[in-house]
Amino acid sequence: MPSVAVKLYSVFFKLLLKHRLQSRVDAAADEFGITSRPEESTAPANPSFPADGVATKDIHIDPLTSLSLRIFLPDPFHEARPTSVKTTFSSNPDLSLRANGLFAGASTVAPDRRSYEGPGSAAAYRGYLPSPGIRHQAFSRRLPVILQFHGGGFVSGSNTSTANDFFCRRIVKLLDVIVIAVGYRLAPESRYPAAFDDGINVLHWLAKQANLAECNRSIGNHRGGDARKMDTQRHIVDAFGAATVEPWLAAHADLSRCVLLGVSCGANIADFVARKAFEAGKLLDPVKIVAQVLMYPFFIGNAPTQSEIKLANSYFYDKTMCILAWKLFLPEEEFDFDHPAANPLMPGRQPPLKFMPPTLTVVAEHDWMRDRAIAYSEELRKVNVDAPVLEYKDTVHEFATLDMLLKTPQAQACAEDIAIWVKKYISTRGHEFSY
Repeated sequence: MPSVAVKLYSVFFKLLLKHRLQSRVDAAADEFGITSRPEESTAPANPSFPADGVATKDIHIDPLTSLSLRIFLPDPFHEARPTSVKTTFSSNPDLSLRANGLFAGASTVAPDRRSYEGPGSAAAYRGYLPSPGIRHQAFSRRLPVILQFHGGGFVSGSNTSTANDFFCRRIVKLLDVIVIAVGYRLAPESRYPAAFDDGINVLHWLAKQANLAECNRSIGNHRGGDARKMDTQRHIVDAFGAATVEPWLAAHADLSRCVLLGVSCGANIADFVARKAFEAGKLLDPVKIVAQVLMYPFFIGNAPTQSEIKLANSYFYDKTMCILAWKLFLPEEEFDFDHPAANPLMPGRQPPLKFMPPTLTVVAEHDWMRDRAIAYSEELRKVNVDAPVLEYKDTVHEFATLDMLLKTPQAQACAEDIAIWVKKYISTRGHEFSY
């Protein structure tokens, strides 16, 4: 069972959440939207590399909405962590991996990371490549990208919150990746499909970024020809493209190794983005979704599962509170627990499940939404999608991402378990894991 401190905190959390949800019932619609609430603590962006070796910056990518991103970049002068991690599981393809901590039988190689202590290393890093004569090999290192969607029941939470900032930094350090935390529009000011549209818009923005960066590199690598003509070409690119190029991503991102990571309601968004990415096909080139991680998805349906009945009054996010969040998120004329945004198991869903990327699902023992998330993973496995489930004992919804619980052993173990599985799909050496 959760500790006494967690139980007490849950009581106060639910009272406060109920008050905040009820106060937003009459909020006016706003197409531009908001991505954070004033009562939530936020972590300021820091484009220099602090002690943990992770720089951050915030950017606004859509002039018509409040959609924003926080980019987390590991120090390029740090050596990459070893990606070879040998893990062995049962050969049974229908096995749900249940762990009370780390994967059973998993072992990881301790990372060997050395910080660069040269002159100016503490200065704000802008992401531009040095001139060829002084280019350090670290700058040529291309890092996978994790697109992260925060939780909060579609009505609260933020990509810049203190808790989300801590969690994303933890993932960056464990995986040596770039994390892009999405600040999608919140309900009820921006109801469905605003948050889902924001998710797919970020994916299209990333594809545009990759193509702009490639265009700049192609011109920059051109040799020979008339120098004046080259200067003109550079000017045209600078005028129409370079001003919108995100330098950190242009210098370091490998968007052919992109992973979606959704927390609570963010898992619903991630799953939607994965489906739309498949439908878009080559329109998103060179962006490739190689896997997704769904952390305690915010799924629900008209036919209640056993956990929805037994754990309806569970810790932090009970069923009554979540139903109110869904009422604030879905338009009144579309309110239905079997809505495509709420229930992933509805018949006729497109595209078919067999086209979904490998999907790791994390569930908590005392979470009333757990059974539907497990059922979704089972359906994915039936069509041969790699879809393990990690269930953590004595845990609650958002046990690895809620501010009070971020430093618990279960939260740390969960992040490490996610890293072990994700490395299988972002490794440039191919699949180094076995089942």
